[in-house]
Amino acid sequence: MQEGSKRNRTLAIIKPDVVEKRRVGEIITMIEKEFHITEMKMVRMTKDQAIEFYKEHEGKEFFNSLTEFMSSGPMVAMVVEGENVVQRFREFVGETDPRKAREGTIRKIFGEGLPRNAIHASDSEKSAEREIEFFFGNSR
Repeated sequence: MQEGSKRNRTLAIIKPDVVEKRRVGEIITMIEKEFHITEMKMVRMTKDQAIEFYKEHEGKEFFNSLTEFMSSGPMVAMVVEGENVVQRFREFVGETDPRKAREGTIRKIFGEGLPRNAIHASDSEKSAEREIEFFFGNSR
């Protein structure tokens, strides 16, 4: 590791539509080429859990459709590690709106639109800590 670089963790969630289409393995393979997955599990959030997880977006126009979608089926939650991983992973998955995402990114390849953009990625180190705790608790 280079001096000044920081190894940390972030949360990724492969969303229900990708699980339904049975394309999870393709995304995991892409991630593993660049990052280290240290924990992973398939989960299905209830609507109340989705509301709690996305509470920072409560009141926004997309909140209800997002929580409905994220509680609509199983998804794959994982802890991803790497140097400066929060920023690097968000760049790796692409813009939130798949139409604006760079070619070759997960959201460009697998995303359909919003909220069906294939994958969730924590937006800050603070969010990553909270989100990892939400899904994995004290599993370490």
